Amino acid sequence: MKTERLSAAPRKGIFLLPNLLTMGCLFFGFYAVVAAIDGNFERAAIAVFAAMAFDGLDGRIARLTGTETLFGKEFDSLADMVAFGLAPAIVCYQWGIERIAEYGTAWFRFGWVAAFFYAAATGMRLARFNARSASADKRYFEGLPSPSAAAAVAAFVWLAHKYDIVGLPGLVLAFAVTFLAGALMVSRFSYRSFKDLAMAERVRYSGLLVVPLIFALIALDPPLVLFVMAGSFAMSGPLMWLWRKLRRKPRVPARD
Repeated sequence: MKTERLSAAPRKGIFLLPNLLTMGCLFFGFYAVVAAIDGNFERAAIAVFAAMAFDGLDGRIARLTGTETLFGKEFDSLADMVAFGLAPAIVCYQWGIERIAEYGTAWFRFGWVAAFFYAAATGMRLARFNARSASADKRYFEGLPSPSAAAAVAAFVWLAHKYDIVGLPGLVLAFAVTFLAGALMVSRFSYRSFKDLAMAERVRYSGLLVVPLIFALIALDPPLVLFVMAGSFAMSGPLMWLWRKLRRKPRVPARD
């Protein structure tokens, strides 16, 4: 019996794997900040998406291997704050703040306020998620998830940098996207988490073909396709809320 109990227990070394993945998320968040400071905005945006990949793996690996710990949960939140809170805010700030300052002090202040609001919203979003994770419905997120918000901001900056979007309208739009992403994070709109979809569940061949199709579309124009995907998911929360409001039948007053 003792031998069976020892063999069923997870190995101590396996706890290292999810935390190494979380460290990868933190590293790419840090690299995105450094790349933005150096003016390499394409690399900075790619680093944010690389951080998303590592962030998506660490939790799944921990659950699959039964190595979820309180330390891992806290470490993951801190890494998310850097990779999806500070990094996108600084990337957007570094890209647009020098250009928008040419149009006056008011626009300059709007830029850094929008960037700070996004970073603060990320911290509040992560704190709310940790506080309510035990009782929340696993099928839905309350508010836009921070990785999705980071994807929208990073993809837009990448898109603007690639196509050399200049001028006040483009700069204001960049900071407006950043501000809106922050507002959606702290909103109460519901977003599908897709955690109820089992990875071992059988799917049709046609469903499996969606994956290479998505990668093919991304390869055609990465910043444009990624921004459309991130923006569509970000707006799905308000649109679904509005759809439910419109479908709700008005109550007929009772007659005497």
